Amino acid sequence: MNSKYQKLTFEKVKTYSIKKRYSKVNFKDFARPVSSDDSLKKFVEALPEILIGKEFKEFIALYRRALSGKKYIIWMLGAHTIKCGLNPIIIQLMKKGYLSHLALNGAGAIHDVEIARWGTTSEDVAAGLQDGSFGMVKETAHFINEAVSRNAGNDLGYAEILARELINQKSANLKLSLLANAYRLDIPVSLHPAIGTEIIHQHPNLNGPAFGEKSLLDFQLFTHSVSQLRKGGMVLNIGSAVILPEVFLKALTVARNLKYPVNGFYTAVFDMIRHYRPTVNVVQRPTQVSGKGFYFLGQHEIMIPLLAAAIQ
Repeated sequence: MNSKYQKLTFEKVKTYSIKKRYSKVNFKDFARPVSSDDSLKKFVEALPEILIGKEFKEFIALYRRALSGKKYIIWMLGAHTIKCGLNPIIIQLMKKGYLSHLALNGAGAIHDVEIARWGTTSEDVAAGLQDGSFGMVKETAHFINEAVSRNAGNDLGYAEILARELINQKSANLKLSLLANAYRLDIPVSLHPAIGTEIIHQHPNLNGPAFGEKSLLDFQLFTHSVSQLRKGGMVLNIGSAVILPEVFLKALTVARNLKYPVNGFYTAVFDMIRHYRPTVNVVQRPTQVSGKGFYFLGQHEIMIPLLAAAIQ
């Protein structure tokens, strides 16, 4: 019985030799096995020259070149990086001069202060939400809000106020504080909060005018650092899905509006999943004319120690 449907036969299909075909993968680009005796340098070198393996090696080389050329390097951190226990890694990099500016979102201030003061942070949100106790611990809001309020009207920014306060009060875990260590090392550090997103905003002692004043000063500080980016400089966004990519884009346009030659730099996002704003506001738009953007996916508690070790 014959089918009522027509079919295409392949007898006259044209073929050609694999020797003439462009192939994206060559065995020469494969990963190389490493042993337990090999150094981390050999481990990185042994990564495949394919996809993210190739890009990671390229980014590490660009970072090292930025260091040797004394280029400006900005790190923007989401608060999750602090909760992952990465402060010692980042502080080591700051002490070695491996970054020029540290920017945190508002939640980063909370976690950094709690670790510095009491050695613990990150409450159980789901449990506290049921009875309205989420975010209601008094000590954190008292320390941050009162420090900001006392400094209303002076020239100190949000991060600088908290760093000085942590140091002046001889906080128990100062060696683990990003804010305090950046301040002591004369590394510009800025905080970029958003009203209503942090637990300190739901306390009655929040001084709105002072909080806004200090937040604006930190944005101006950050914008100055962005204006220092030149060819070969670096911007890393680690774990901030919305706030810091938006802040960076606005700071960049101000710097360019004021005719600073902020071009030819490299950007990278390190996060656990791909997000829209880091993709367009950090990787794509800022480098569309010159420079290059990278996006690396993986758990912060693994990727950031790997990054830190690789660039050293």
